[in-house]
Amino acid sequence: MSTLDAAPIEVICSASHATGIEVLSPRAVPLGGPRGIRVQRTLPQRRRSLVGAWCFVDHYGPVSARMDVAPHPHTGLQTVSWLFSGEVEHRDSAGVHAIVRPGELNLMTAGAGICHSEVSVGARVLHGAQLWVALPDSARNTGRDFAHYRPSPISLPGAAARVFLGELAGSRSPVHTFTPLLGAQIDLTAQAALVIDVDPAFEHAVLCDTGDLEMRGNALTVGDLGYQGPGDTTLPLRNIAARPARVLLLGGTPFTEELVMWWNFVGRSHDDIVAYRQQWQDGDERFGVVTGYQGTVARLPAPPLPTTRLLPRPLPSRKESQ
Repeated sequence: MSTLDAAPIEVICSASHATGIEVLSPRAVPLGGPRGIRVQRTLPQRRRSLVGAWCFVDHYGPVSARMDVAPHPHTGLQTVSWLFSGEVEHRDSAGVHAIVRPGELNLMTAGAGICHSEVSVGARVLHGAQLWVALPDSARNTGRDFAHYRPSPISLPGAAARVFLGELAGSRSPVHTFTPLLGAQIDLTAQAALVIDVDPAFEHAVLCDTGDLEMRGNALTVGDLGYQGPGDTTLPLRNIAARPARVLLLGGTPFTEELVMWWNFVGRSHDDIVAYRQQWQDGDERFGVVTGYQGTVARLPAPPLPTTRLLPRPLPSRKESQ
């Protein structure tokens, strides 16, 4: 999935070790052109850029609209596609052609560079989330890869869960990640109260997909992202409505490396981003070529860079020590 902001700003991602609950509200962003769909983006924000290595969270639908995102590049990340309804055709420059279906993880590793397209299939209602995971410096130049996994549901008190990355409640995903992560869909029955045992080394975020919830007394409505810092061994959720609710639970150990995110690139410096953009514009082999895409635009051009240099912000620990 590509960010199609006409003038994307750079986002400097820094680790944060705040405790307690933060509730982040989304902003609307167009996807797939003016006749495409609008997504609700909760990460990155200036208040918080990362949850573990999770650096990008888009939530969309349910909507009866066509998704058609022409081939576009990525560097330094993994994309995580998770659908609740609809189907999306994925093609990438590693030669992968796959259909993304509800309840099935599709994870694409960009590494040093990849490009891919995404097109909705048929007239089905689209509803899902697109997530990015930042790769650590030791792995950001790894090769292109793709993984598919369909997790089986597990029972929790008043809920069911599908663990697509990491481990929760005895269910473990076999899909490889480069930093410790958690990703799970949790469906809560009406007025259910659930206390989830979590790794205290992780920070966690709960994305509300449907329903009305409380997270340690903080209200979450559709599209909100509730953040809990590391140190807690439990994460309580309560469905306060007389109808089912659904969330995505994301987690990971705090990411301690500075990142510069701009458009679809994750790098470490201004010069990284400038080089990636130019290589994409030049058709460099870093990104390869998608075959089989039949849209009206062969590939998405990169937007202009900002007129000022992209400068990393200091990590919180450095800022506090000044």
